[in-house]
Amino acid sequence: MTRRERQVFWLLLLVAFLLATYVLRHVLLPFVAGMAVAYLLDPVADRLERLKLSRTLATTIVLLSFFIVTIGLLLLLLPILQQQVDQFIKAVPGYVELVRDRIGPKLQELMLGFDQGAAMSKLPDLAGNALKWIGNIFGKLLSGGAWLANLISILVITPLVSFYLLRDWDKIVAAVDGWLPRDQADAIREQMRAIDQTLAAFVRGQSTVCLILGVFYAAGLSLAGLNFGLVIGLFAGLISFVPFVGSTLGAILSIGLATAQFGTWEPVAVVAAIFVAGQLIEGNFLTPNLVGEAVGLHPVWVIFALLAGGALFGFLGVLLAVPVAAVVGVLTRFALQQYLASPLHLHGIPPPDDEPVRAEIDDHKH
Repeated sequence: MTRRERQVFWLLLLVAFLLATYVLRHVLLPFVAGMAVAYLLDPVADRLERLKLSRTLATTIVLLSFFIVTIGLLLLLLPILQQQVDQFIKAVPGYVELVRDRIGPKLQELMLGFDQGAAMSKLPDLAGNALKWIGNIFGKLLSGGAWLANLISILVITPLVSFYLLRDWDKIVAAVDGWLPRDQADAIREQMRAIDQTLAAFVRGQSTVCLILGVFYAAGLSLAGLNFGLVIGLFAGLISFVPFVGSTLGAILSIGLATAQFGTWEPVAVVAAIFVAGQLIEGNFLTPNLVGEAVGLHPVWVIFALLAGGALFGFLGVLLAVPVAAVVGVLTRFALQQYLASPLHLHGIPPPDDEPVRAEIDDHKH
């Protein structure tokens, strides 16, 4: 098989894989979720295996612990979150009116000549439209052809997929390694190691950062006496994997609610200080120690990947966005390195190794 035929083969295989993913996107969610759980928990299972436990027993212990903790947290938090979300949605128009009454006079002083009354009267409509827009986004994200069926399949199929994948993870990796083209096997392994390091640093590290921030914001806002502080804090922390979005949205919502809820500016300053402290802790301690600086995923690239994945594949696309972004980023850097070292980039420029040879030729001439 010639080099061109190999390139055509791999290109056709990639196209077929992408088409199959798009066609089957409605049924892939529990399998992708199970693969993600197995990938995240594989290091824990490996450690238990090094303690002389069998792989099956290690897998059982790890998965049981994971799902018990996850389900317990959901059962504990979901009723509280649902109650606060319902109350929050009902209270938004009243809060908008309070903000308009308190901030309106200040804006009128600052914006002389501007029809402030007409603008402020539209705030409730704007708030309602914003909530409707957010609801439509979540509706599209969670629709994708029977969200209830997807939820049931996640609860039933995901644990089974996670168990079998985690139990056979090392065997699967060895089998895939045996399928690699022999001539390019070393280069492919090197890139796969880079992808694994990137995913491990970002997914495992960023998940821990989001969890810590969610607990910090929720506890801080609740102690500050902010209504709906628990749900806003958890929301701000858990979506902090989108760079700058979680803290920004959380700060805007919290400061707006604090302005409407409290009659003085001191509590508002306390709420703002909570988010400032959260950003300082994240930037100086959490991210450097848990995520690291060698991840190689630019924030703009992560945001684009999440938006594009959600638009193309719904919730499945959001789950796949960061892994795909990591793969594309690593392969793009590898391709760029190959290009910079290729004649296509160095055309007309002699390689550095030619310099000693040229010097010897010149000496012989003289």
